[in-house]
Amino acid sequence: MPLNAWTSWPLREALSREDRNGVRRWIGRGLRILVLVGLLWSTFADRVFRGWGLVAGIAGLALSVLAFVGFFRMTLRCRLWPSVALLLVLEAIAFACHAYGARLPAIVLWCVCAITAMERLPLSAALPCAVASLGVYAALNTDNWLVTTATTVGLALAGYVLRLDSEARGNAHRLLAQERAARKAEAETAALAERGRIAREIHDVLAHSLSAQLVHLEAARLLIQHSTDLETDRAKLLERVVACRSMAREGLDGTREALSALRGEIAPVEDFLRELTAAEGARLDVAGEHRALAPEAALAVRRVAQEALTNVRKHAPGARVSVRLEYTEGYVGLVVRDSGGRGKPGELARSGSGYGLLGMRERAELLGGTLESGPDEEGFVVRLRVPA
Repeated sequence: MPLNAWTSWPLREALSREDRNGVRRWIGRGLRILVLVGLLWSTFADRVFRGWGLVAGIAGLALSVLAFVGFFRMTLRCRLWPSVALLLVLEAIAFACHAYGARLPAIVLWCVCAITAMERLPLSAALPCAVASLGVYAALNTDNWLVTTATTVGLALAGYVLRLDSEARGNAHRLLAQERAARKAEAETAALAERGRIAREIHDVLAHSLSAQLVHLEAARLLIQHSTDLETDRAKLLERVVACRSMAREGLDGTREALSALRGEIAPVEDFLRELTAAEGARLDVAGEHRALAPEAALAVRRVAQEALTNVRKHAPGARVSVRLEYTEGYVGLVVRDSGGRGKPGELARSGSGYGLLGMRERAELLGGTLESGPDEEGFVVRLRVPA
């Protein structure tokens, strides 16, 4: 047996008995009350205590109850020497009862002291206390020696079994508390992850929509600022305003789509890409065997496609754009490549937050995938690869 098993206290959960339900607690209290009432009746009915002896008996009873209450509290606080001192007080009361002729209360006190010491004290202190109590009981008991020996051994085993039972209940209670704490932490982590997911979705939708609107608003501002004849440029301004309205509708639709995706309701990726590339004048190719994607992977593909096409509009106006969706074993890939713009980005390239691709890369990495972007042979390429 390890050294700490001799010196360590029983678990606090075992000593406090907090895991016991109300019915079990009341049954235990009822049994103790019945035993106490029966003991008092048998003691005082025989008129062992008379006169001042009766007063001393009542005082000894009150002192025993207080000593037991104090012993339970001291063991709950893991205070060894006060607990042992209270046990000695109970032993002394048992000796006084035996000396006065109250043999039954003395035997009960010695037996109870032995059992509670084995149940609630460290083994290094419980064994000497239990041996002392049961030794006194065996020495002063005048019954048959075989009965006395069997009773002594049975009480010692009973105390040890109660200790093992309380330890088992204490361990179960502690494991249950740890499991509840782990579940609570897991629920909090899941809630934080879900909040982060919702924040990313809202950010990505609004960033795409607002940056696209800024592109057209900036173009309208430049037309107004540098135009010499607003009537001539009226058609261009109207075109930009209509485009802004279209982007606003697109942002609203994207927000609704993000909310639907968070609920697990999402349209196929291919349909979305067809509509997006048709609106942007890009070419779409699909390679591999089509299959349904997880909502997180589908959203990542959608957002990367939107961000990449938005960047083409801002930084490479007039460029030819090709979008390729690839289904591979265990993964889905997206490649957005442009041929380089024929126009100058000018002030339009400075619109937007500048964190689009960085946010897309973080989204891909959270899913266990990758996102690469950089110059290509002619223009710029964005490659996404996520598990699906």
